Amino acid sequence: MTILNKPFETPYNSAPFSQIKNETFLPAFQNAIAKAKLEIDAIASNNEAPTFKNTIEALDYAGEELDRISSIFFNLNSAETNDAIQKIAQEVSPLLSEFSNDITLNEALFKRVKAVYDSRATLQLSTEQETLLDKKYKSFSRNGANLPEDKKKTLRAIDKELSQLKLKFGEHVLAETNKFEMHLTEESDVEGLPEGAKEAAKHLAESKGKTGWIISLDYPSYIPFMTYADNRIHRENLSKAFGSKCFKKDSLDNQDIVKRIAQLRFERAQLLGYKTHAHFVLEQRMAETPEKVTDFLNDLLEKAKPAALKEFDNLNAFANELDGIDQLQKWDSAYYSEKLKQKLFSLDDEQLKPYFKLENVINGAFTVAEKLFGLRFEEIHSIDKYHKEVSTFKVVDADNALVAIFYADFFPRAGKRDGAWMTSFKPQYIKNGTNERPHISIVCNFTKPTETKPSLLTFNEVTTLFHEFGHALHGMLANTTYPSLSGTNVYWDFVELPSQILENWCYEEETLKLFAKHYETGEVIPIALVEKIKASANFLEGMKTLRQLSFGLLDMAWHGIDPRPYNDVKAHELEAFGDTSLYPDIEENCMSTSFAHIFQGGYSSGYYSYKWAEVLDADAFEYFKQEGIFNKTVADKFKTYVLSQGGTENPMTLYKKFRGQEPKPDALLRRAGLLK
Repeated sequence: MTILNKPFETPYNSAPFSQIKNETFLPAFQNAIAKAKLEIDAIASNNEAPTFKNTIEALDYAGEELDRISSIFFNLNSAETNDAIQKIAQEVSPLLSEFSNDITLNEALFKRVKAVYDSRATLQLSTEQETLLDKKYKSFSRNGANLPEDKKKTLRAIDKELSQLKLKFGEHVLAETNKFEMHLTEESDVEGLPEGAKEAAKHLAESKGKTGWIISLDYPSYIPFMTYADNRIHRENLSKAFGSKCFKKDSLDNQDIVKRIAQLRFERAQLLGYKTHAHFVLEQRMAETPEKVTDFLNDLLEKAKPAALKEFDNLNAFANELDGIDQLQKWDSAYYSEKLKQKLFSLDDEQLKPYFKLENVINGAFTVAEKLFGLRFEEIHSIDKYHKEVSTFKVVDADNALVAIFYADFFPRAGKRDGAWMTSFKPQYIKNGTNERPHISIVCNFTKPTETKPSLLTFNEVTTLFHEFGHALHGMLANTTYPSLSGTNVYWDFVELPSQILENWCYEEETLKLFAKHYETGEVIPIALVEKIKASANFLEGMKTLRQLSFGLLDMAWHGIDPRPYNDVKAHELEAFGDTSLYPDIEENCMSTSFAHIFQGGYSSGYYSYKWAEVLDADAFEYFKQEGIFNKTVADKFKTYVLSQGGTENPMTLYKKFRGQEPKPDALLRRAGLLK
């Protein structure tokens, strides 16, 4: 029995990070799996007639300890990993996959679930209970419960291999990211870089015992260099290093892994009676079918492409006029976009960054949450952290009742994967009359403070923080009975609505006045700058839309077809990008081999959902704008029908309860300036 297998004797039942040793995890998992198996067996072998309570409800509460350990472990594997943790992940993932299969392929258990499902018309269930019953039944039928024994065996083997391949894919991407460094020694090498970025690069070099500057593939290092560095050769080298991750035919190459994952997902879908992996996935999404997704993406492509081509021509002409560049390359994109933006709007990130000190932006997000939803955030130091840079908060409502525990982790580290995400260490649910409150975390990779400057965010990082905080609010305000329907456990193309809608507040003067204050003088951001932010919001929107659509189309190209005939990863990718390509291809680069969202994370057949949710968020924010961006009535409706309901009802039903109508894409096109 390890510390992870006992009730946590900690404040707020928080994870005891400081007491967990790496060697604790494997035995903890083994104990928790054994315990969960006993719980499952007890449900399956119950002599009483199957009921909603003794079968469906019991099943949803089973394995609570295992879920908690999994949350802690896999969050550490993303945010604070090391060789030992990665090795354990490779051992544990097949065990969890096997256990999951043990449940869905348990005939006695499925028989009881099916008996309850078949009698559902007579049960007088609440909407939430109906949803749970439907979800539980489909978790069996969609995962092989109706298969003959030999095919169940095949399914187990596929799932086991997939769980290991996805981990291996992520490990390769992280290792490639950590391996690369561009060491620069001449002042001319870093010309154009803002002082803060230069200081961070110098600090990174010093930390490695070197002089000069080191640029890495971590976003806070990579993005400023690609945006501001005047040296085109260095930008080219950095761009190629970033774009060629895991595409070098070496020990970290992911090409075979990409093909194998796509192939196994296809075989799995076929085994279960679906045409492709996308058909399998989308059955449980708002979009419903791959055809609908492709139509949706192509419809947006048709509307955005004329604007994108015009923007690209303008950018190319601008680069030619400025520096005699005949043909824009990918490594020129951010650099000349920034220069053109400065020319058109007299606005650049360096002007804005002094107004976006990280601590002020966090407080701004907290203030928005208080004004909209009555939440208060209190920093606490009584709970354990997995790293000293993590901040911890107690979240309470207007009556001072506990709403959630909130962890925030903002800076890059060697053991942390790129990007930004929201996750949880403990879900919300109601059991035995107690409303268990969630423990939610957001993880980002922003520029670290230096000796002379605090962490100052670009405007893009400000919207990223608000985006992840929107996901966090979805988790924090959860108020459902069953854990599997709580918080962000919603259809994947609905999950981005709470995150994306919150980004809208960053563009509003009323919001910016609350937190955008100069880190040295305390001066509130001048109205002229706010107007420039708003005016530049749609800058190169057509090109940005094409880029986002290209990722969705690439996802469907791997998952909406039979991928087995496609042996050349790069050639297949180029075909998928066809109609969205603006820049010449770079031979050394391939996106698929580091596209972690779809090959490691949960976005396979789901990358379109960012755009899908933009339709929802633009439509929803128009409602806020009509009534006032801090209108209490609209905020209460959003909290009641969207944020607190989780996956208890069909998302379109919930959306219509909030909005009074289905969303229209016109709001998105208006906001993007693509609808005249």
